[in-house]
Amino acid sequence: MYLLEITWNPADTLFKIGFLQIKYYNLLWIIAFALGWYIMKRIFLNEKKTVQELDSLFIYTVVATMLGARLGHVFFYDWEYYSSHLVEILLPIRERAGSALFGFINGYEFTGFTGLASHGAAIGIIIGMYLYCRKHKGFKMLWILDRVVIPVSIGAFCVRLGNFFNSEINGKIVDKTFLFATRFVRDSDDMPASAALRITKENTVNAAYKALENKPVFAEYLEAIPYRHPAQLYEGVCYIFVFLILYFLYWKTDKKNQAGYLFGLFLVLLWTIRFFVEFVKKSQGGFEESLGLLSTGQWLSIPFILVGFYFMFKPQKA
Repeated sequence: MYLLEITWNPADTLFKIGFLQIKYYNLLWIIAFALGWYIMKRIFLNEKKTVQELDSLFIYTVVATMLGARLGHVFFYDWEYYSSHLVEILLPIRERAGSALFGFINGYEFTGFTGLASHGAAIGIIIGMYLYCRKHKGFKMLWILDRVVIPVSIGAFCVRLGNFFNSEINGKIVDKTFLFATRFVRDSDDMPASAALRITKENTVNAAYKALENKPVFAEYLEAIPYRHPAQLYEGVCYIFVFLILYFLYWKTDKKNQAGYLFGLFLVLLWTIRFFVEFVKKSQGGFEESLGLLSTGQWLSIPFILVGFYFMFKPQKA
């Protein structure tokens, strides 16, 4: 008996306005920041802080998150490529033969901001909060971190949902009889866009993938695509529970007054989830081949977990 046996094949672009593409992934990042601002506004008003102070914090958070996530991906996972494509590090473009950016810059295509690493985002946010507190002397860094992790945790869910729409960060191959078995038609390893175009003879990538899914003549190619764990959803759903735990502890207990506790708990919960989900996630590259035993994501998660335990159980000043 096959339970869900999902064939997942959505276009990653919601709509286009000229050369500008609005992708599900980018939209979910926007939703994450919007939710974050709303949640932090409630917290700031509860703590008798001003909306002007929140607006400044929001700018620091957005810049720190995006810059940290991008640089994290570049240096932790794909430096071999970006070391020879430096212009692509901070621009939403990628080199591609036959493409023309804005219709006249040959050899590049607009991709949106893809290639972001959550470990880098975490480091970026911590640095951003440090810089914010240096600018705004009335705030202590742990006070900010204990509160900002609440919206960050629900934002992490939005990002993983975006990964699911992008058919990226997929899980390892699983038997089709598995409850959550998902066939990612657009998996870049199982069916690259170039292969889909070659097989179907269609003119666009979206048309090629739709043809693979819907036209009987291509059924053998569709069947050859393996089922995988929807690892993004496993991770994302768990992050919802992290958010609910932190939200409850902030509003219903006095843990917010124990400096560093909520921040530490966030680190322990989120990166422990990441550590275990990595067991069913296909390799994302990085330095794991040189270290062995664990994936790059697992190696990067361990220091965050240890730091989290420290802040949870460090002695409190009298």
